[in-house]
Amino acid sequence: MLSLGIVGLPNVGKSSLFNALTSAKAEAANYPFCTIDPNIGVVNVPDPRLDRLAEIVLPQRTLPAGVQFVDIAGLVKGASKGEGRGNAFLSNIRETDAIVHVVRCFEDHDVTHVDGSVDPVRDRETIEFELALADLSSVEKRLEKAKRTARIGDKAAAVEAAALQKANDQLAEGRALWHVPLTPEERGLLQPLALLTLKPILYAANVTDAELSGPEGPHVTALRAAIERDHEPAEVVTFSAKIEMELAELPAEERGEFLTHLGIESAGLDRLIRGGYHLLGLQTYFTAGEKEVRAWTIHRGDTAPQAAGVIHSDFERGFIRAETVSYDDFVRTGGWKGAKDAGVVRSEGKEYVVQDGDVLLFRFNV
Repeated sequence: MLSLGIVGLPNVGKSSLFNALTSAKAEAANYPFCTIDPNIGVVNVPDPRLDRLAEIVLPQRTLPAGVQFVDIAGLVKGASKGEGRGNAFLSNIRETDAIVHVVRCFEDHDVTHVDGSVDPVRDRETIEFELALADLSSVEKRLEKAKRTARIGDKAAAVEAAALQKANDQLAEGRALWHVPLTPEERGLLQPLALLTLKPILYAANVTDAELSGPEGPHVTALRAAIERDHEPAEVVTFSAKIEMELAELPAEERGEFLTHLGIESAGLDRLIRGGYHLLGLQTYFTAGEKEVRAWTIHRGDTAPQAAGVIHSDFERGFIRAETVSYDDFVRTGGWKGAKDAGVVRSEGKEYVVQDGDVLLFRFNV
């Protein structure tokens, strides 16, 4: 399951976004530090293809893919040193796949900003600095241990120490590790530390209703320019916390009409999930049988055995072949029988690279 950790300064719309996405009703108020404990919620990945498959197969149950959101206390300057309680909860997002950094890109005199003015570029730098110093604490501890081991002649420890020193030098300047050109080997050595500034970042820009349906505002433009300038591996998704909260109060069947009335193509949840999938190189395949129609999340480039392993490790270990049909062919021919009669079902082996939307039936023996 895709897991996204939500960070940001106080009063930027973090908890409002979390509430709207998960209907978990986390505390949201116009003052700093109102979120004391981390909030965790799981939402279904919207995918109309899954509904269409269910209409054809008529299974006993339909299971969409899921995304876990972890919302922690708003971070402020000094969070890495314990200010505002923020650092106490950074550990809760170390195991997430990516970070959603909510930035305020709207003006509203009734909603205070912790730094007195709206400036998403400054806010981005504040959060980056605090995440970098939190990572520095982890790297320093590991570096000292690696150096001690390297001094007694351990070559592997010496290699690890070199990678840690490279990371340490960058983090000590308050700069994230995504600015550092790391080799695959160095990334592998740093991976066990689950460093926050090695995670991909999805910026969720909280904008006004007008900016969501019309031209991009100056704050979002400035944010995009700063990201491009720093060559940061990140994406920007715009949303309106106000609209998302209104959507959350509506019955599901009325949400589409509400968005159309506002001139908005899709809800913030849809855009966030699409952004996360694109950022992390994820895609979806389906299994479709009488008992269950289900969506599964894998990485682009995964082979059939790797896709099978998402269901169960036995499927990957004992993989024989995958009966495969594209989503379009499955729908066009009316299901497995029609697809087989039309000759569009393929038998794929261990080298097959699964495509987005493939409908798969695995054959395995353990």
